[in-house]
Amino acid sequence: MMATEVIEKATKAINVFIADPLSDDGIFPLREETELDLNIIIDTGLTPEQLISKIADVEVLLVRSQTTVTREVIEAAKSLKIIGRAGVGVDNIDLNAATEHGIIVVNAPDGNTNSAAEHTIAMMTSLARYIPQAFNTLKNGKWDRKSYVGVELKNKTLGVIGMGRIGAEVAYRAKGQRMNVIAYDPFLSEERANELGVTKGTVDDVCAAADFITVHTPLLPETKNLISKERFAIMKEGVRIINCARGGIINEDDLYDAIVDGKVAGAALDVFIQEPATDHKLLTLPQVIATPHLGASTVEAQESVAVDVSNDIIKFFKTGTVTNPVNMPSIPKEKLAEVEPFFALAEKLGKFLIQVTEENIQELNISYAGEVANFDVRPLTANAIKGLLSTNHGSHVNDVNARYLAERIGIKINEHKTTTAKGFTNLITVEIVTETEKHLVAGTLLNGLGARIVKVEGFVVDVIPNGNLLYIKNQDKPGSIGRVATKLAEKEINIATMQVGRDHVGGSAVMMLAVDNEVTTEDLIFVAQLENIDEVKSISL
Repeated sequence: MMATEVIEKATKAINVFIADPLSDDGIFPLREETELDLNIIIDTGLTPEQLISKIADVEVLLVRSQTTVTREVIEAAKSLKIIGRAGVGVDNIDLNAATEHGIIVVNAPDGNTNSAAEHTIAMMTSLARYIPQAFNTLKNGKWDRKSYVGVELKNKTLGVIGMGRIGAEVAYRAKGQRMNVIAYDPFLSEERANELGVTKGTVDDVCAAADFITVHTPLLPETKNLISKERFAIMKEGVRIINCARGGIINEDDLYDAIVDGKVAGAALDVFIQEPATDHKLLTLPQVIATPHLGASTVEAQESVAVDVSNDIIKFFKTGTVTNPVNMPSIPKEKLAEVEPFFALAEKLGKFLIQVTEENIQELNISYAGEVANFDVRPLTANAIKGLLSTNHGSHVNDVNARYLAERIGIKINEHKTTTAKGFTNLITVEIVTETEKHLVAGTLLNGLGARIVKVEGFVVDVIPNGNLLYIKNQDKPGSIGRVATKLAEKEINIATMQVGRDHVGGSAVMMLAVDNEVTTEDLIFVAQLENIDEVKSISL
């Protein structure tokens, strides 16, 4: 059924379009927000065509799993800035299209963790004890105890593939059932495995050792058909399979064959590749129990995921940051204060370089040295790229799509880290390579003094990266600096600060001048004609 409701109509509001049913408590933060002018539109049950016709002026799109946010939907939403998924999985959202258009996607990875873990344990227990089958037999008037002799969980081995939030909670609960747990996750450290009381192994190790296997990975190209006939072949006879994560992680045809052949004793499935799955061939097998994607279907989870996404939407419009981004690097809250000051520096270094060349950039090399090398530098790289592209692409470039846009126009991006920064606590060096040129600029943060540009090309300088700058390449000859200052004075351009650098006496040199006035093209030509001046560029930061 389609439901339409418009709340708090207001002029110049931020339009929040809710396309799937959410609880009133879940969107309570949006309703009660007073600092932002939110126009909340609830319009559910729409066809793709209907949705496209309604979202041209929408800044926020909030969905659960029912609505598919296609490329066509994203391209129709000309004002869209953020998509919120009230849940974990985002396979109903075209992330590539969102990223290309600079639209951030957020989800709620914590909100349904408990519900999904509980559902997994319930499915595993029901599978082990034939609870659904026995109930159906009893409901049909037959008291049959002999056909449904199950197995205990105690002392059995549970294999957990994917040890994120939900996988870890499942492992914790399985330990409470006195099960042994063997687990795989590419990011599972020995320390974390010991903390959880699980044995760390490969996917094949898990498949070979486990009596029960549960998967808790996202559906990605790397995890599609992660469990297929090759891995069923190495499993124990009588293994039982649980999937409460995403359809497609387990090859459904191969699972069917493994059950029919007797290799797999049973399967408990909450998800399928195609949903609804009311006529799936797996449902014809008596060894299979299934639920219609109920992992997050608790009152508490549905409220929690909606609250989490609502709060992230509010945070985005107030601060420009989010807690749970999907298509951009996520920085833990405790680390954000450390890395955030470098964002503006990285952007200004990129912005500096785009103003010193007129050639197409082929390569971007970014080096992180010192303390900054210990951070997740992906957001810093995104900011450097944003600065590099902003002159030609304007406000369309943001942290979300900067790397995509750079790679689309053929810029190769290289990152390098080293913990040693000679003379500095931290140093970011950005270099661009064109067909005939290379240009380099480096910057740092000085305690109590803020950002500084400390190297231009091969020359050491000390420049505050703000306002109007003149970048002058010259020969280190007597009178060069004086002539520049005199000519600028003639043009009534006041010099605020000047930094000079040279490679050796009488050789090449640079001047970096901070000026109070915007420098025109005519002014640049005027200075460039002076003796011993090789190049003059106006830099606006």
